[in-house]
Amino acid sequence: MAVVLGGLAFDVPGPRIHLAGLLTVASGVLLLAVELARSGVYLYTGAGVVSLLKLALIGLGQLFPVARFELYLAATLIASVGAHMSAPWRHYSVLHRKVLRQD
Repeated sequence: MAVVLGGLAFDVPGPRIHLAGLLTVASGVLLLAVELARSGVYLYTGAGVVSLLKLALIGLGQLFPVARFELYLAATLIASVGAHMSAPWRHYSVLHRKVLRQD
């Protein structure tokens, strides 16, 4: 994602950062699949909500190329915060409104 974001910031032609974009998407899908395989609960915990928000911002970047850099930057910031959230925030269920047991 850093290569894609840097490429957008420095106006690198799309074909030059295409592979980095594909690798970013592939790794994100793989990590999401691993989490979902562990437990479908992931989608409605704090960590899952952050992941879904990040995916939504990246999807919006595809729909609105003019704002792609800003949307990808926001996705990167959200992913950074989500990756460093404390366990109670990561495992908080927005459906149950409590911290779920951590496996």
